[in-house]
Amino acid sequence: MDQTTTTTATVTEEHRHPSGNPKRDPAMPVRTADLEPYIGLGYLSKLFKLMAIILLLLLVSEIITGLVAQGTASIPTLLGEMSRLIVLAGLLWGSGDLALLLIDVGHDVRATRILLGRQALHMSGATIADPRPRGQPDFVERGPR
Repeated sequence: MDQTTTTTATVTEEHRHPSGNPKRDPAMPVRTADLEPYIGLGYLSKLFKLMAIILLLLLVSEIITGLVAQGTASIPTLLGEMSRLIVLAGLLWGSGDLALLLIDVGHDVRATRILLGRQALHMSGATIADPRPRGQPDFVERGPR
């Protein structure tokens, strides 16, 4: 009994996914532009986060330099610089996160575009080989003008 169930499941899986590419649907091909990753936004996100880390390292070095050079007299100046650099680093880090969010939004838009195309194709009853909807004649009769 287990072997028949396994054989049936394998046949069903082969029917769902043709042997060429298991992720492709023969009824609705996906454009290669819809499968490209957002490489530029990923690099931009990493760049913003790297700049934020560099600013925080600059802040630490500035605090050490200020305390060594002037002692406790540099604390008021360092507080202003510290707040400014922390806010700027936070903005850069947030911009990096927004770039990652834009990547996710782009993936959602692509998936929606593919899904809507497949639904429209399914609702019209057309296939790629025959783009006319099912049940419609090859010609349209026109009445007299």
